[in-house]
Amino acid sequence: MQRLVLFDLDDTLIDRRRALEASVARFSSRHGLTPDGRADVLARLEERATVSDFSAIRRLHGLTAPAQELWQDYRSDMAALASCPAGLLEGMDELEGRGWRIGIATNGSADIQRAKLSSTGIALHVHSVCVSAEVGVRKPDPRLFVAAAELCGAVPGNGGWMVGNDPAKDILGGRAAGLATLWIGDPLRWPADLPAPDRTAPTALQAIRLLLNMTA
Repeated sequence: MQRLVLFDLDDTLIDRRRALEASVARFSSRHGLTPDGRADVLARLEERATVSDFSAIRRLHGLTAPAQELWQDYRSDMAALASCPAGLLEGMDELEGRGWRIGIATNGSADIQRAKLSSTGIALHVHSVCVSAEVGVRKPDPRLFVAAAELCGAVPGNGGWMVGNDPAKDILGGRAAGLATLWIGDPLRWPADLPAPDRTAPTALQAIRLLLNMTA
């Protein structure tokens, strides 16, 4: 098996939920939203966010700023508030030192995903980044994983690992693309109706340690 590992970004390498809550708090304060308004914005952006979401938010909450400006402010806040755990970047460097090719395979808008990768420093510690908006398919479509592997200079179908927190998008999608799978989560909370991942780990850093142990 080739030494290839693809990582999901949100809630795998970074805590998107914490950054989202803090960003929505800033947004609500900036625009004078009520607590109910703040809860509505949080719910709308919980799964993912696009400029069109801010068009709807602008209309529903009577905001005067253009939707594009609201989006840009949100993108800047998310990038500024995103963080990765201590030791994660060093762990990625260890993987590279052992001959691993490291890629990001993420759904989302290219501008906000790349802004988060840049602000956290992750972008400097991976070989490639594959964002759904740039390739025209979203996880769990196997084509996204194939594109991510190719961007890493790896051979699709020749093995490797997908590491992520979403059972369907990351684990089932990665398996459909011919990758071994490593789920970030509590094994007791894995959906009973889905085939189990190959390995599990509570955090991305511990997932990296598992991979390093395989190539010790």
